Amino acid sequence: MSDGELVQIVDRAMAESVRRSGEWLQCKPGCTQCCYGPFEITRLDAARLREGLARLDEAMAGRIRERARAYVELEDAACPALDPETGTCDLYSARPLTCRMFGPPAKSEDGSYSVCELCFEGASNEQIAACWVDPDPEGVEAQLLDGDPGLTSVAAALIGF
Repeated sequence: MSDGELVQIVDRAMAESVRRSGEWLQCKPGCTQCCYGPFEITRLDAARLREGLARLDEAMAGRIRERARAYVELEDAACPALDPETGTCDLYSARPLTCRMFGPPAKSEDGSYSVCELCFEGASNEQIAACWVDPDPEGVEAQLLDGDPGLTSVAAALIGF
């Protein structure tokens, strides 16, 4: 298996959760609540982000690197990949798995279930559970990481590039 295949597995599972979630799901371009504050990403995510950055034109890549450098010095700042003017991710196709899995009900790494606090307002636990998916049921990410997640941040992954 490859990282590209892992991304396809996760994206398919999350698309199914989005389909099941219907109007309960509030996530859309411009909704950026999940794009603030620090969170860890794996070495696979970091490599994917760097590859995505390399595909951008130099001006956009430079803006992202500038935001990454500023992010390191701020607490609870926006993710460096978030375009502050549009509220969208400049590296959306290369985004980390955490970002791919946020919003619709999904199984977290610790085995719990997570869902965006802005979504499913007024929904019962049963309604939420009906939309739940396991984004990586075969544990492909763990196999690819082989015990070494190499945790870092989005900013750190982008600054070193």
